Amino acid sequence: MDRRLKQAVGVFVVIVAAAQLIRPDTSNPPTDASHTIQAHMGIDSGLVAVLDRSCRDCHSNGTVWPWYAQIAPASWLMASGIAKGRQAVNFSEWAAYSSAQQRMLLAVSCDDVKSGKMPGPYTLLRPETRLSTEDVDTICAAVR
Repeated sequence: MDRRLKQAVGVFVVIVAAAQLIRPDTSNPPTDASHTIQAHMGIDSGLVAVLDRSCRDCHSNGTVWPWYAQIAPASWLMASGIAKGRQAVNFSEWAAYSSAQQRMLLAVSCDDVKSGKMPGPYTLLRPETRLSTEDVDTICAAVR
């Protein structure tokens, strides 16, 4: 039994080491500052401050990639989550959305933060991204 356990551990170590060779792209796309939500709402906006603190990493081109984003399989999960987040709404490309789309995206964001869907389990790794009741109110007030 002891020999089988050592073999299993050896195989596991080889698999984990080999997984490190499969690296997702962690570069951020270029951003035109005039297209960002900051340019359209103003940098002094309370909404922009909340979005920058709690939503930037997954919903903008300004992702801050933490150290654990370099280790598989966390790197795969994070890269996939960010790609999906940017596809849902990208605050760095705010000007690309029509006014109706912007209102709809803010309404969906309000619903998502009210329900606790966003920022989701990411707050376990980055507690500063948690949203207070005031933060949720700020996001939802932007819809009105």
